[in-house]
Amino acid sequence: MLLTGGGGAFHYAGMTAFEIFAVITTLAGTFSWINFRWVKLPTTIGLLVIAMLSSLTLVLLHATGLFQTDPLMPLIRGVDFQQTLLNGMLGALLFAGALHLQVDDLLSQKWAIALLATGSVVVSTFVVGGLSWLVFRLLGFGTPFIQCLLFGALISPTDPIAVGPILRAAGVPKALEIKITGESLFNDGFGVVVYLVVLGVATAGEQVTFGHIAEIFAVEVVGGLLYGALVGYVLYRMLKSVDNYQVEILLTLALVTGGYALAQRLHVSGPLAMVVAGLMIGNQGRAFAMSARTQERLDAFWELVDDFLNAMLFVLIGVELIVLVLSPLVVVAGLVLIPLVLLSRWISVLLPMPVLRLLRQRPSPGAVPILTWGGLRGGISVALALSLPAGGPHDLILTVTYIIVAFSVIVQGLTVGPLARRVALRPAPAVRIPEHE
Repeated sequence: MLLTGGGGAFHYAGMTAFEIFAVITTLAGTFSWINFRWVKLPTTIGLLVIAMLSSLTLVLLHATGLFQTDPLMPLIRGVDFQQTLLNGMLGALLFAGALHLQVDDLLSQKWAIALLATGSVVVSTFVVGGLSWLVFRLLGFGTPFIQCLLFGALISPTDPIAVGPILRAAGVPKALEIKITGESLFNDGFGVVVYLVVLGVATAGEQVTFGHIAEIFAVEVVGGLLYGALVGYVLYRMLKSVDNYQVEILLTLALVTGGYALAQRLHVSGPLAMVVAGLMIGNQGRAFAMSARTQERLDAFWELVDDFLNAMLFVLIGVELIVLVLSPLVVVAGLVLIPLVLLSRWISVLLPMPVLRLLRQRPSPGAVPILTWGGLRGGISVALALSLPAGGPHDLILTVTYIIVAFSVIVQGLTVGPLARRVALRPAPAVRIPEHE
């Protein structure tokens, strides 16, 4: 999945693919140990903090002439972050996340999840695009609006990471937890489709019609959902015909790797397909095709895969700091856009609420502030920023994206639990009953 040369996830840049993979794995293991022993932050957040501090230390030492980071550049640039995440890790992470969700729970919040995972992403894309165009213009960058729209598309998908466990520990209403988890699974796939549509408009030599955009959405989104249901059903039938946990785990691995690769060849959404397949195996497969022993082993295996890939992902995000262009104006742009991106998220979450009330799906207590602050940006935003065409505003958008993601994961990730306890669990005001005279 990750160990490919040439045009794959890891390029050969003075080191073999295995050596690069070994370095990153060693860093992930070492940083995890440091975090567990001393830092004691949630694992993914702790890994990002330690990796960023390590990278920042090297950058500062390089600036003072005490250490040269030039020998590290081939190693860091040798990792194709975009290919590693979008074509390697993302399918496995989404499948693992969907595997433990109950379909009945998702259906109970289906309208909220559907609106947040689709309409909110589109609204956020345009609001962030407009606000970032103003900020970049005021700072003298002169970035074209379509490029700002691209930035809006890549920064809009949320990636809660550790928010689910944090919210469960805070004891928030289950309905709200389901909304956040369901949105995060489906809006990654939908967000990638929105990004690809905007990228097509930005790079197309001719006018892109509404019909063409609708066709892309239909093929990618609807095709991805149907394809995921198909491969999930095929795997379900295969699992039902055997009772051997080693074979069954290998079959799920085949689905995530082979199924995701085939989805890309068919030009349907691989992320959405893996979510649907994961839901089918985690519900239908768990109920009718797996023994208790297989369920236990399968859950343990995919929990380990999820933890390992998240560790790798956040170490990669941390070390990317070394290659960023950190000019003062770009840093200012990133800092200014942090509250504006949060404002855009608030608007995109607030707008669907009247629709939900019309559909008789009452929002959970504290839904808007928790969905706003808990809508973390993560690795998918960095990967999409890295995939932007070279030249133009590439470095600007990449650095601004990195600053927003770092703030989102560290600050929002560490404070969403206390916010949830304060807002969602606030006792209802006492109703004073007048005394009869």
